[in-house]
Amino acid sequence: MRALRYTLLSDGGSERALLHVLTWLLRENLSQCAIDSSWADLRRLPHPPSNLSDRICRTLELYPCDLLFVHRDAERASPESRLAEIADALKKARSRIDLPPAVCVVPVRMQEAWLLFDVQAIRKAAGNPNGRAVLNLPRVGDLETKPNPKKLLNELLCRASELKGRHLKRFKRSIAPARVAEFIDDFGPLRDLCAFKKLEDDIKEIVASGGW
Repeated sequence: MRALRYTLLSDGGSERALLHVLTWLLRENLSQCAIDSSWADLRRLPHPPSNLSDRICRTLELYPCDLLFVHRDAERASPESRLAEIADALKKARSRIDLPPAVCVVPVRMQEAWLLFDVQAIRKAAGNPNGRAVLNLPRVGDLETKPNPKKLLNELLCRASELKGRHLKRFKRSIAPARVAEFIDDFGPLRDLCAFKKLEDDIKEIVASGGW
């Protein structure tokens, strides 16, 4: 069986949740191919690179791969400006090193917006799979309009836990988006979102051109 090794370079640690999204998308669009993933953790380096092109070069030195994903949350910037920023950094990196195929990952607002559609995954991540608290998740079509998906996800997880007092305070510090993502079996509903659809289209193009 063929194998594809990919690396995710992201803004921070919580974006490791995107590994579940990316692996799901690759499995949807690849046949008879084993998938191996790595998250580029540059935080523990003595002198972590600060600009994006340097981070890309260091990532590929430490986490060599067949396919590179570069993530930036749009946050207050437009997705187009983030995509241009990543494209420019990739161009600069390409002038210095051999670069594998690369895909930009730019959720509208924050990557947590892609985790706000699965009630059962949130209950499981909160450690209360049989909970009865009403969560009132946003409509999938509205996820890209939420101003602070990270805060909303944290609130939903706290509500789903049904914990109180000191127990809830400890829970808030320990929760992570990756715990929600790992309980989601099907990210298909996100195909209604422009940013997610673009990501899948870019993956399809890379897969076709790479012959995987």
